Amino acid sequence: MNLGVSLRASTLAVCLGALLMPQPQLQAQTRQASAAEPVDIEMISRIRQEAFQRSQVMATMTHLTEKIGPRLTNSPAMSAANAWTASQLRDWGLANVHQDAVDDLGRGWTFSHARVEMLAPRVLPLHALPKAWTPGTAGVVEGEAIAIKLEKPEDLEKHKGKLRGKILFVSDLRDYKPGTEADFHRHDDESLARMQTFEVPKDRAADNREADAKRFRERVDFQRRLRQFLMDEGVLAQVSISGWDNGILRLAGGGARRSSDEPAGVPDLVMISTHYNQVMRALERKETVKLRLDVDARFTDSEDKPGYNTVGEIVGSDKRQEIVMLGAHLDSWHTGTGASDNAAGVAVMMEAMRILKQLNAKPRRTIRLALWTGEEQGLIGSQDYVARHFARRPEPRDAAEKALPASLRSPTGPLEKTRDYEKLSVYFNLDNGSGRIRGIYAQENLAAVPIFEAWLKPFHDIGANTVVTRNTGSTDHIAFDRVGLPGFQFVQDRLDYFSNVHHSHLDTLDHVQPEDLKQAAAIVAAFAWQAANREERMPRKLFVDEGR
Repeated sequence: MNLGVSLRASTLAVCLGALLMPQPQLQAQTRQASAAEPVDIEMISRIRQEAFQRSQVMATMTHLTEKIGPRLTNSPAMSAANAWTASQLRDWGLANVHQDAVDDLGRGWTFSHARVEMLAPRVLPLHALPKAWTPGTAGVVEGEAIAIKLEKPEDLEKHKGKLRGKILFVSDLRDYKPGTEADFHRHDDESLARMQTFEVPKDRAADNREADAKRFRERVDFQRRLRQFLMDEGVLAQVSISGWDNGILRLAGGGARRSSDEPAGVPDLVMISTHYNQVMRALERKETVKLRLDVDARFTDSEDKPGYNTVGEIVGSDKRQEIVMLGAHLDSWHTGTGASDNAAGVAVMMEAMRILKQLNAKPRRTIRLALWTGEEQGLIGSQDYVARHFARRPEPRDAAEKALPASLRSPTGPLEKTRDYEKLSVYFNLDNGSGRIRGIYAQENLAAVPIFEAWLKPFHDIGANTVVTRNTGSTDHIAFDRVGLPGFQFVQDRLDYFSNVHHSHLDTLDHVQPEDLKQAAAIVAAFAWQAANREERMPRKLFVDEGR
């Protein structure tokens, strides 16, 4: 799950939506919402039996996490995951299984080990791992550690010619802060009730897109300059402190992902706080700290290459041209095994498709599964798929504008819809860890609320009973939502997702709850079946095209 994605909210008051929506569309959606939503109880009973009594979700989870392992975007392991998931979908009888190419994902990268030792003032093994897309040490190196700040161009000039052979500790020493909340969390009635309160948005501030874009460009330019500076100065490595305490390594990427033409910098490590602080205290005491490093990390290709989304379908019958989509991101970070983020979502969505095929389901609409690449780098795979298949804005002509993330670009013109835009009924996503489903975010689509409430009733006995009107963001349903297509994310128990495993080396199979995955797979299969067979397409909320 990518929490760094910038969301440009399209939040409007319900009354304004009613005023601006074409009257026939408003009347149709009102009739649809007020009518009793039919629920196929017989099929849902069969889905539950298959999901609970003959589940294969943990077999899928285990293969993804412990056979293949972490699946960094465009890495050899990600390619293996694409191939294996496609093979499984074919074995289960899905149609049109293929690898959907996504260009401009950047470089491949992998690492096998990182060994860090303190040699002086005493001997101590130190726990650290490299950021993705940063180089290795090319063997064992030894050097002196120094504390330093390199945050602006003047800092580079100040330290020029003084850093050869040094290992730079670039974060501040951080005091330990004991936790005040339990690591493991499940929703209760009170927390679910709080989620159902919708806060009316304040007036938007002036558009800060230009200022945000300027800061982004300055940051990217300085990081490129810094990487070249470290290489030119002969720095051995740089080390920063993990964002979480208690021995947890939480880290993502650095270096030069986009192109082999960029300077890759020097080995760039993140160290657990308790070890990092020991080094920093020794430096504060003016002691000489000598370290030994051996980091085997390397780029796996010299040029950019495409990556892939894995796609497969259960073809519909009389409404086969219309599409219900399920999705989850297959990529992960590289330090754990990507279990909760997001092999859990992948395994659940695959299991939902397996259940429907095993039951010989014959949906009216086509049910399509997409396992996305590049979510952690900004929803790249899902955004690219939506742009090619459903809707996109014209590409910027200015090279500097084109280099910006989609969320920071100025509107380049009205939305260009493909002929499949009206064929998509709905997209469902799973990417909030491995916790059980407790409901669904309606993404301010009020016409969808009574539909979802009806679909959840057969699952009240296993804890799923909440429809939340508010938006949620930061994952692949946003690629659909931001072009006016119905895209939804499920509400899940967070377990220890945001206390221990999110983007950390603890994101492993041990932190997954098997019964939660079985429950989630049953609900997803039921939602896909209901959406594929309802008479009308899923209702759409008001969409204001900012590019017009």
